[in-house]
Amino acid sequence: MESHVSHRERFWLYIFVGLVIFYLVAPTFIVVPVSFSSTTSLSFPPPGWSTRWYEAFFGQEKWIGSTWVSLRVAFGTMVLATVTGVAASYALHVSRLPLGNLIRSTLISPLAVPSILIAIGIFFVYARIGGMLNTIYGMILGHSVVAMPFVILTMSAGLQSYDMTQEMVARSLGANRFKAFMTVTLPQLKFSVATSMLLSFLVSFDELIISLMISSGPVSTLSRVTFATLRDDVDPTLAAVSTLMLIVTCIPPLVLHIVTNRAKKKGA
Repeated sequence: MESHVSHRERFWLYIFVGLVIFYLVAPTFIVVPVSFSSTTSLSFPPPGWSTRWYEAFFGQEKWIGSTWVSLRVAFGTMVLATVTGVAASYALHVSRLPLGNLIRSTLISPLAVPSILIAIGIFFVYARIGGMLNTIYGMILGHSVVAMPFVILTMSAGLQSYDMTQEMVARSLGANRFKAFMTVTLPQLKFSVATSMLLSFLVSFDELIISLMISSGPVSTLSRVTFATLRDDVDPTLAAVSTLMLIVTCIPPLVLHIVTNRAKKKGA
């Protein structure tokens, strides 16, 4: 049954969507100019223009050190979450277990659980195990808990549109399951894998709650240091940090989108 939308309804729909987009994007138009302010306080519009706060960011060890920690943790999380998420998605897709949907729901349940509860749980587990708090490896494992659901959802969607007959043909020609997956299935899911890697990296890079619970000192992430600075001393350096994090968050998805569209056009 076709649904007809009147011009008036379409007009108000566009207005509503525009307001939502403006609400989400508007802070960017304030934070970015403030990061180039010449004054020592957060003021908009800036009374003058300067790059002093970016120089302050790159000149202070706490910012550079925490950025390096965040990148290491995010990269490790990307690798771990992608490998485990791809394996879990593939296993659930081909096994057709009676409890497959329940297992999938359990694996993606961190999306529905408040981050503070996950962080508290991870903290108590690490405290009982010992040697995991305030470590890069501990943060990678903790961040992977909240990053893997994004991998599973992305890969499950990709596998739904993939014809498993191709893998079955490869296996009938002598390839074992692992070789058939690596040489036939995985290359055709490369865009889903790339999206999964990107999402898990960004989730880890922006993660705050878990980092607050299980890290401190020399292994503090950029998000944690930003939060502590915001609590203790507010200056335009925070705007510079926010702008840089915005760039890290927005540029990779844009590049992936462009590359994916070009690849699809070439394949069409």
